[in-house]
Amino acid sequence: MPDRISRLRGLFEPAGIDAFYVTNPENRYYLSGFSGSTGALLLTHEHSYLLTDFRYTAQAALESPEYRVIEVAGTYAEAIFRILEKNRLVRLGLEGDHQTCNQYFNLGKVCEGVQIKPLRDKVEQLRVIKDESEIGLIEKAVSIADHAFEQILPLVKPGISERDIALELEYAMRRMGAEGAAFKIIAASGVRSALPHGVASSKTIAAGDLVTFDFGAVYQGYHSDITRTVAVSSTNLRQKEIYKIVLEAQVSAIAAIKAGVRASDVDHAARSIIENKGYGECFGHSTGHGLGLNIHENPRLACRDDTVLEPGMVVTVEPGIYIRNWGGVRIEDTVLVENNGCRILTKTPKEKLLVL
Repeated sequence: MPDRISRLRGLFEPAGIDAFYVTNPENRYYLSGFSGSTGALLLTHEHSYLLTDFRYTAQAALESPEYRVIEVAGTYAEAIFRILEKNRLVRLGLEGDHQTCNQYFNLGKVCEGVQIKPLRDKVEQLRVIKDESEIGLIEKAVSIADHAFEQILPLVKPGISERDIALELEYAMRRMGAEGAAFKIIAASGVRSALPHGVASSKTIAAGDLVTFDFGAVYQGYHSDITRTVAVSSTNLRQKEIYKIVLEAQVSAIAAIKAGVRASDVDHAARSIIENKGYGECFGHSTGHGLGLNIHENPRLACRDDTVLEPGMVVTVEPGIYIRNWGGVRIEDTVLVENNGCRILTKTPKEKLLVL
């Protein structure tokens, strides 16, 4: 935590601020380790404050020993102003994307004489590069998802509903130590597999269906994300053909990933293959995204994101083809960017269309 705080303080002068007010829950956790549901941070050049109410003061002291815990009895704006006034600070930065209009105007009204400066993505910039402890937690979240999927595959048979199999998958992840599913589990079968975000429904899985599973686990706050498409009971030539194209695109994108490569170039590696096979219009989303404390973080592996990849970035690679009234295929792995390539964290096999 001290290193993360120090790096954030290094952004103060370029941003023209004396203090920074953190209200985003994931950023608060990243900088302090505080896991309570209510609280905020105020960082100055010299001091680190954690503001929360009576319910969480003892927890905050245990989880965030680098911080001075302030019990807020009135409003957060009043507590912030008292600290700024005491330290003679007049330039306050805050997370502009995480304050409501009412909160922003109330803060300005209470903090008389303080210049309030909404800023974007200051902590998120730090979070893009994962340290060793974060990578270890993501690897654990990936491992939980891998093993849970392996456990539930024998249950994927004609007659079971998408919702029931999703429930079994989440239960398996929780039983292995996950705090929960990383997002609402996608289990889309038959023609519904053409829905990129086809959240599990009451539809019954039938013989001959393609079923796309997109899911992940949360472990100590960190997320994993995996997609596999399987066939039930039987498969046909077109299903195999579409799967082969998507797999080729996904493998090509992974091969393109290494430090110094632009995110948009990785997207192109996958997209060009799908376009050359005549299915470009059936692939309408980005090739992947960063993940960590949130399921979607920067960078995006997208045609308009020219972020240069760096070691320590963790991204998903998930091209797909979706054909209305027929079905779809998506394959997704979580990978770690390294100097000379990348390391695939996902271990679930994908080399051919699995028939259950």
